[in-house]
Amino acid sequence: MKILGNIIWLICGGLETAFEYFMVGVVLCITIIFIPFGLQTFKLGLLMLWPFGSRVDLLPGQPGCLSTIMNILWLFAGIPICLTHLFFGLLLCCTIIGIPFGLQHFKFAGIALTPFGRTIVSDI
Repeated sequence: MKILGNIIWLICGGLETAFEYFMVGVVLCITIIFIPFGLQTFKLGLLMLWPFGSRVDLLPGQPGCLSTIMNILWLFAGIPICLTHLFFGLLLCCTIIGIPFGLQHFKFAGIALTPFGRTIVSDI
């Protein structure tokens, strides 16, 4: 069932958002100072290709000062990605079949704004 969900996810905006994450990651990795942001973007891009069977958890303990600073700096790249997730979420929630995928996009919109201090855990 996860495989079928992931295939439908790719059709329902997953491929487009993954491409956006990878393009932002390449742009961020061009400079040396933004390589940590680019690597985090690549992780999220891979999650966008195959989200069912994985979950995003907060790191144990409270987020540190570095995570907070990096999340604030990330907002410049995260807001356009968040808007893409919101667009696909609204578009998919117009149909009954697309509601689960739209809700998934809304969840990823929050993750797109603050990706640092989180980890991707595979449920497999």
